[in-house]
Amino acid sequence: MKAVLIHEFGPAGQHQIESVPDLRPGPGQVVVAVEAAGVNFPDLLVMTGKYQILPQRPFSPGKDVAGTVAAVGDGVSNLRLGQRVVAQLEYGGYATQALAPADWVHPIPDDMPFVDAAAMGLSYQTAYYALVVRGQFQVGETVLVTGAAGGVGLAAVQIAKALGAKVLAGVNSPEQAELVRAHGADGVIDLARPALRDSIREQVGALTAQQGADVVLDTLGSDVFDGCLRALAWCGRIVVIGFAAGRIPELKANYLLVKNITATGLQWSDYRQRDPAQVARVQAKIHTLYTQGKLKPHLLKTLPLAQFAQAMALVESGRVSGKLVLSTVPI
Repeated sequence: MKAVLIHEFGPAGQHQIESVPDLRPGPGQVVVAVEAAGVNFPDLLVMTGKYQILPQRPFSPGKDVAGTVAAVGDGVSNLRLGQRVVAQLEYGGYATQALAPADWVHPIPDDMPFVDAAAMGLSYQTAYYALVVRGQFQVGETVLVTGAAGGVGLAAVQIAKALGAKVLAGVNSPEQAELVRAHGADGVIDLARPALRDSIREQVGALTAQQGADVVLDTLGSDVFDGCLRALAWCGRIVVIGFAAGRIPELKANYLLVKNITATGLQWSDYRQRDPAQVARVQAKIHTLYTQGKLKPHLLKTLPLAQFAQAMALVESGRVSGKLVLSTVPI
C-alpha cells in the first residue's frame, strides 16, 4: 500500500508518499480500501504537531475516508467484504488502505460517489452535532453560522436549512455570500465589516426583527465570537466549534445571566469514542438527507493523493470554500 508518512512534524512539503506493508485487521477492526479521503483543517494541525491528539510517529494523517471493505477482523459481523463505506478516523486516511474499529465504519448509499461520501464525514458530523445535540435546535428557529463558506460552516448551513431553520450565514466576501445563498442561507452577515462586536448584532437584528439568533454555530472565535454573543436571542445558545480566526475568546459569566443564554462547546471525537451507536445514527440521517436531495457537498477540488501538499497549502491559505478531497484513483 501507499501512504503519506509523517516521520517528523513539519510543513506538508517535507512529507512524502511511501510504500508500506498492507494493513491487517485485528479483532473488531476493518481495513478499508480507500477511494477518497476528505481534507480537514485538523489534518494540517496534525502534520505540523499542533493538534491536541498526536499519534506515535511515523503515521499517516487523514480523518475521513470512503471506499470498500477489504478485510474484517474477528468479531465483525455488521460489515462485509466489498461493501461501500465511509469511516471517520483519528488518523491514517491519506493512504490507499485505512484501519478502523468496525463501529467507526458506516455503509453509504449505492449511488453516492466516494468523493461525496468522503466530503460528508467529519464536517457534516460536526455540523449536525453542533446544531442538534449541543445547540438543541428546534424547527423554525434562527441559526447563525460563522465561517459559513468553509467545510463545517457550509455543512451547517445545509443541515440547518434541511431541518427547518431560518439560516443566517457569516462570510467575508461577496463570492462567499453567493455560495452560501446557493446552499440555502436566508440571509448573509458580513464579517468583513469593522467593529464586529457591534456590527454583527446590528446585522442580525435587522434580519430578525431585533429578536436575535436562537442558535449560533461559531467556527471562528476571536472578535466574531464576541459579536455573536451579543447577537443571541433571549434563551439563545452559542456552540463553540473552533478558533479559525486566531484568538481564543474569553466569556464573562454575566452575559449568560442577563439574557438567559447558554454557551457550550463541541469536541466531536469524544462522541465517536463514547457513543459510536449515536454517531452511526447521525451518519444514517445525513445519508438519508443526501438521498432526498437536501444535502450536497460543495467540492472545491478533487486532487490526486500525490498532491496532498497542494491541498494543505490551500487549507493553510484560508481559501477553501466547501471541501477538498484526495483521490487514490486516477482523476
